Amino acid sequence: MPRELLLQVTPEIAANELLLKDYLSKQIKVSPKEIQHISILKRSIDARQKAIKINLKVIIYLQGEPFQETKIELPLYKDVSSAQEVIVVGAGPAGLFAALQLIELGLKPIVIERGKDVRGRRRDLKAINVDHLVNEDSNYCFGEGGAGTYSDGKLYTRSKKRGDVTRILELLVAFGASEDILVEAHPHIGTNKLPKIIEDIRNKIIEFGGKVLFDTRVTDILVKNNEVEGIVTQTGDKILANKLILATGHSARDIFELLDKKKIFIEAKPFALGVRAEHSQELIDSIQYSCDYRGEHLPPAPYSIVKQVNGRGMYSFCMCPGGVIAPCATSPGEVVTNGWSPSKRDQATANSGIVIELKLEDFKPFAKFGALAGMEFQKSIEQKAWHLAGETQKVPAQRMVDFTQNKVSADIPKTSYVPGTTSVEMGQVFPGFLSQILREGFKEFGKSMRGYLTNEAILHAPESRTSSPVRIPRDPLTYEHLQIKGLYPCGEGAGYAGGIISAAIDGEKCALMIAETLK
Repeated sequence: MPRELLLQVTPEIAANELLLKDYLSKQIKVSPKEIQHISILKRSIDARQKAIKINLKVIIYLQGEPFQETKIELPLYKDVSSAQEVIVVGAGPAGLFAALQLIELGLKPIVIERGKDVRGRRRDLKAINVDHLVNEDSNYCFGEGGAGTYSDGKLYTRSKKRGDVTRILELLVAFGASEDILVEAHPHIGTNKLPKIIEDIRNKIIEFGGKVLFDTRVTDILVKNNEVEGIVTQTGDKILANKLILATGHSARDIFELLDKKKIFIEAKPFALGVRAEHSQELIDSIQYSCDYRGEHLPPAPYSIVKQVNGRGMYSFCMCPGGVIAPCATSPGEVVTNGWSPSKRDQATANSGIVIELKLEDFKPFAKFGALAGMEFQKSIEQKAWHLAGETQKVPAQRMVDFTQNKVSADIPKTSYVPGTTSVEMGQVFPGFLSQILREGFKEFGKSMRGYLTNEAILHAPESRTSSPVRIPRDPLTYEHLQIKGLYPCGEGAGYAGGIISAAIDGEKCALMIAETLK
């Protein structure tokens, strides 16, 4: 009978199939020749001690024991070209996985995306990086695949209660992702590999009768007697359906403004805001792995750190080992940072958002905006940063120790942020209480991670799009908006997800709820 084992091995053994087989043969006291196959179920790194170990969960099949390679395949989708239509606004993970689930359930998705297809987006990303031009409909946040497509592709979620994580991972594998994402403790696809997967998902939606409309921005939601009737696009075209999944992401400010204008109930939501810190990957490796050189069998080291400072949580967010910092503004007159890593995580720098949790009371200066107060607070910081850095896509930057000492940096070395930086005292970017917490917090970070607090680390501001500043309330059982029948707020933009996996799960759940109402 196959044996399941939990074990700790050296990185060299974990990386070499023959060495692993030899090790396991000794553990179970058989000849290596008797081992037919080893399936790795889970893999994680234990770097708590100087001698770094790899945790493995494996199943061992001996000769004669039944073993068959399993191929992960897509569900048996049926043609839905003549089925009842459901509008899905947004082609990020929530919208795309909602569309796939709708097809599986026999419903026809009409996916409406304000931005361009995944390949067309690249020209606009080049424009923002090189020419400092922001296309409001096509950028790092908007376009096919959403913010995740060109912003790293991390696939782990802290909230396992949201739903079936494994199902989403297996669907991604069926669409071309490496099976490693089923095994790794912190799975990651990589910005360079995600576009092809996203493109294949779109083609599958179209193949089975769904529609995907690019360069199509929703400018109005048609509502009669508190029931959805459809949407209006920027060209004045109407698309009618009485079921609408609103999966527009955390940066679709025009949608929040539209809902507020139409008196469709929304509410301000706390989020987190701060800076993006960049170190050399070599330094982070030395801190995390306690070694001068990590070797060829260990991946670039990530880090995760949380501190309580003046009664506020300050923590690392979206940490990108071997990655770069990207410009993520969605309108002219603002600057925003985010980070991403290619699949190999082979860049020389590591970056992470370092953010502080905000409270609703922080938005009081913007109280006249009602439910949009948090969004206006967010905008004000992004616009101030744009002004201070020179009114281009350059961002305010400061050396980390200089920041803790309220000292303008004499120079800023070239960083991975392509549009460039301007030396600014960060205290000018943020309200006083936030600057003070950041200063004290970085000192605390330096105590926990010796070497982290260094003037070789460069802070870029702001990291402001951590999550939606607005929640669109919905019934916890039906997922339908509390006020508007047929409207299903979904994913990060509605305040119900925080990443690719949780957004995809939420998209599927909204689709399932719609199918339930149509039975």
